[in-house]
Amino acid sequence: MIRVDAITSTTPRLRMTAVQKSFGATRALRNVSFEVRPGQVHALIGENGAGKSTLMKILSGAHRPDAGAVELDGQSFVPANPLHARRSGIAMIYQELTLAPRLSVEENILLGEEPARLGWLNRARRRELARRALAELRHENIPLEAHVCTRTIAEQQIVEIARALIGEPKVLIMDEPTSSLTRVDTENLFAVIERLCRRGVSVIYISHFLEECQRIAHRYTVLRDGESVTTGDMAGADLRQIIRWMVGREISDIYPRTPHSLGEPVLELRALAGRPKPQGVSLTLRAGEILGLAGLVGAGRTETLRACFGLDRIESGSVMVRSKEATHRTPAQRLASGMGLLSENRKEEGLMLNRSLADNLTITRYAPLSRCGFIQRRRQRQAAREWMDRLQVRALDPGQTVGELSGGNQQKIALGRLLHHQASVLLLDEPTRGIDVGSKAQIYQLIGQLAAEGKAIIFVSSYLPELLGVCDNIGVMCRGVLSEIRPVGQWTEHGIISAAIGQAVDAM
Repeated sequence: MIRVDAITSTTPRLRMTAVQKSFGATRALRNVSFEVRPGQVHALIGENGAGKSTLMKILSGAHRPDAGAVELDGQSFVPANPLHARRSGIAMIYQELTLAPRLSVEENILLGEEPARLGWLNRARRRELARRALAELRHENIPLEAHVCTRTIAEQQIVEIARALIGEPKVLIMDEPTSSLTRVDTENLFAVIERLCRRGVSVIYISHFLEECQRIAHRYTVLRDGESVTTGDMAGADLRQIIRWMVGREISDIYPRTPHSLGEPVLELRALAGRPKPQGVSLTLRAGEILGLAGLVGAGRTETLRACFGLDRIESGSVMVRSKEATHRTPAQRLASGMGLLSENRKEEGLMLNRSLADNLTITRYAPLSRCGFIQRRRQRQAAREWMDRLQVRALDPGQTVGELSGGNQQKIALGRLLHHQASVLLLDEPTRGIDVGSKAQIYQLIGQLAAEGKAIIFVSSYLPELLGVCDNIGVMCRGVLSEIRPVGQWTEHGIISAAIGQAVDAM
């Protein structure tokens, strides 16, 4: 935790009192109050749909509150729009990335804050500021001239954070900033937060990783169903009690284990290589196995799954599915063979944000919902409702547009589509990204049940505790190369990090 002596004032920098917000008949915020002082990190904790993101959108000028008061430095503050909020000193890192995909990394970092001289853009100064922001995050290697859409999701997250550091904000809102980051990048981000606090910046930190909140935050506020239910000092806080306040129930086991056994090989990669990654990846995935893949940003985990699923070109090597050669296949052919991919980029690749929940859940498997070639809407809605109930998706009904849901509930819909498709080989890329602790335990249990049914699962995650808590075996990728795959009992967090940065790891 950042030392208390970093806090420079006892006067609140920001105070929100009895804030309310409704969207039609849905009451997103019923009564929320909290405050944060200069130089303080305040953790905002709650389940998906509890109202955290809505509250921050009000503060950042994206929404107007229906009732309540907001004060900034003791003065009433009602931002007219996000630009007004930003110029008032409010910077926000959204959970869902808000980058301009066809602009360069450099242009995105300085977007709206471009340095000018005599009415002309100062390109040299812009490049200097962008390079400095990335250097503060220890990511000088990200090319400034590259289109941001060509970078991985994790690198895009770094760019989003770098953009928020431009302009020296008074209040920095971080909504799930580490959801796509590795442990090393998370440590770098924490160091940045500490430096910002020593300058007097107030940080509102939203995360489902409670151990992160406990480490970095001075105080916390818990939201449930649109209301602030408790607030307090983080020092000495009981995480189990915080979880009970979050979900309104006891969660006895965060990583529930469902007994399952490993069967015959169903997927084999032999020296699989893409451009530029992966580089000669070989692995064997068996029925009933949960195989974890760890690694740093850009290590090649996502690229391996994309190549395997047919989204990226395979330069050399082979893919065997149920002992049959099946290297060069399209995604449609992979789906037909019983393989399903959960993309880490749900916003652009995983979901159709302007379509309904029912459409998103059922689009890859219409057969049980149709008759004579026509979709039976009643059956489709019923099937969607069953998956919504099973995954505890917070939504109005199956006809609601998926883009209206919180990030965590969108992730559940993306996972639900694979379950509806009845995939027997699941390629899961950051499946718990943006999901609260209660829902995570549910997802972990579901993954264990799928393994018990004989499903084969590759589980890519940057969150080491869940890899160690859920997987049977783990491999670590470094610069496109996969390490020796070992049983989970032979790994520690230190060992995984060492392998991820290219250091030799002795067998335990």
